[in-house]
Formats: sequence, structure tokens, C-alpha cells
Amino acid sequence: MTTRPFWSADRHSDRRPALLARGRIKRALRAWFDEQGYVEVECGALCTSPGNEAHLHAFTTELRTTAGEGRTVYLHTSPEFAAKKLLAAGEQRIFEFARVFRNRERSALHAPEFTMLEWYQAGASCAQAMADTLTLVRLAARTLGTKEFVFRGHVCDPFAAAQIMTVAEAFSRFAGIDLLASLGPRGEGNRSLLAQAAISAGHIVADDDTWADIFSKLLVGFIEPHLGEDCLTLLCEYPRCEAALARPSPNDPRVAERFELYACGVELANGFGELTDATEQRQRFEMEMAEKSRIYGERYPLDEDFLAALACMPPASGVALGFDRLCMLATRARSIDDVIWTPAP
Repeated sequence: MTTRPFWSADRHSDRRPALLARGRIKRALRAWFDEQGYVEVECGALCTSPGNEAHLHAFTTELRTTAGEGRTVYLHTSPEFAAKKLLAAGEQRIFEFARVFRNRERSALHAPEFTMLEWYQAGASCAQAMADTLTLVRLAARTLGTKEFVFRGHVCDPFAAAQIMTVAEAFSRFAGIDLLASLGPRGEGNRSLLAQAAISAGHIVADDDTWADIFSKLLVGFIEPHLGEDCLTLLCEYPRCEAALARPSPNDPRVAERFELYACGVELANGFGELTDATEQRQRFEMEMAEKSRIYGERYPLDEDFLAALACMPPASGVALGFDRLCMLATRARSIDDVIWTPAP
């Protein structure tokens, strides 16, 4: 049976209440940012580098001069690089409902074109970013009168006290693994130590799995399904090698000031205490691109303009929140496409 197109009158009628609710949430969140003194910005979608994370896949296009000479550019996977350049330029508090593009992503929780709500605050701590993220998620629920988030049998009360859990605590509780024991003094992963711990705990490890592969499989398969059950979960203190854009924790150099917010097992937001050391940022990008080349046979260029701007950027925190996912949970929609006005083909 052929799925009805989104523009068919009966399907649009079914989707319209959630789409209108999406607009109400956006207005409420925009008003909050206005009250907090944020400036709404609009970062361009065309970029030199779409992001240097191994598992992010971009859309490629060509930018041509009037003479017809061309060079490869990309549609951004996040406005992060451009937003941080604005911080370097002197902006203190900025936010954007950004249209972003990620290739090789399509599911009930993924769309190739979607809206990312991103905000950055100069001088703010990672703890402040976590608190603001909770405030915005709860504001979305309150705006619609939503008492619970429900998704695939999971239930979460967004107004209950949030659970704060480190990644190490989550690995110990749900996978039976001492994750920190597999990290070097600067957060570098030791593959043999993590593989041995995983096998001892009864998990399957492939011969060609790297430390990052094992970490990702355990996180997705054994940990994420438990996060955001009953209450919102803030998962924090990611290993430094899994936080390419976050600054190291002052309390433990093996981990970084990165957190993710979960509800009903769904990742809603990813936040950082932002890294401003250009030398370390370059090293992390190069490591990520080496991994991308190993797995996918391709790599993206580094944005040298961004790396130069880091020297002028003040200490800051930043958060990227999947706005469509938030709307999906707040409206109890079954799929991200149900809260996107014109879903991708």
C-alpha cells in the first residue's frame, strides 16, 4: 500500500494539530530567549567544513564563481562553527532555530533536513547549560499542557527531578563495565582494556572493533534504552575522546564537559563547556577525520577560519537541541516526520 503524501488533504488534516503545536512551542521558547537577553541569529547553511565528527555525513554541493570556476562546499550539519565565530566577534548570548542537513539519516527519530535549536552563552558554565536545557524542555511540555512524554512504551515525567548520571556510572550500572579504567591520563581509549572488560561482562566484541566502536555499541545497545525513563536524564562527563568540541573537566582530565539530555530513551540535546584551545581542537579534528577515513573512506576539510576564531573566542557553553524530537515527544507523535511541515522526499 502506498503511503499517502504529506500534502494529501486527509493526511495533512491528521498532522495539522501537531504542526500547530510545534509553532506554539517555538513561540514560547523564542520568548524565553528574548527574556534572557539572547540575540536571535541566522547562520548561513553553506560552509567550508560541515563538521569534523567521524559519523556525521554531509550533503555536498558546488559553489561557482561568475566565471564558472567551482569549489566543493557543504550544507552544514550544525551552525556551531559559525555561531562560535560570532562569539569571537563579540556576541555574548545567541540562539538560532537552524535548518540543518545530515545525510545517511532516516528513521522515526532522524530526518535528513531538520531543525536544531542551538544557543551559546559567553562565560556560562556547563552546569548552567544543563539547567537551561531542562528549563526549555519543561517549558515546551508546559506550553502544550503535556504531563508525560511517551515514546515506544517508555514514559517520562518532564517535571520530575532530573536524574544526573556520569557516563562512567551508566556503564557500571547498565553494562557492568569500569569505563574509566580503559582511559589513559588524557582520556585516550585503550582498546584492549575495554574489550577485555566488555567480554568479561558478557558482551560480544568483534576482532576489528576499535575502542570507539565498543563504546558506541555498548552505549546504544545497553545504556541509552534506560535513560530518561520516568524522569529526564542528564548523562555527563563523556570520555575526552568522545567529546571533540568540549573542554576537559577540571576535576578529571580523562573526561570532558559534555552532556546529553534523554527522555524516553531518546537523545534530545547535546551540550558542551566549549573547547577554545585551537591546538587541541585541531588534533581532535584530525583524529576524527582519520577515523572517518578508516570507516567510510572519506574525510572533510578543516575550517581554518573557525580554528583561527577560537583564539578570540571567550569561555562559553553551548547546546544543540533537536527541536523536532522535542515537538514529537511533547505532542506524542509517532515519528519525527509527523511534526515537520514538509518532510524530505
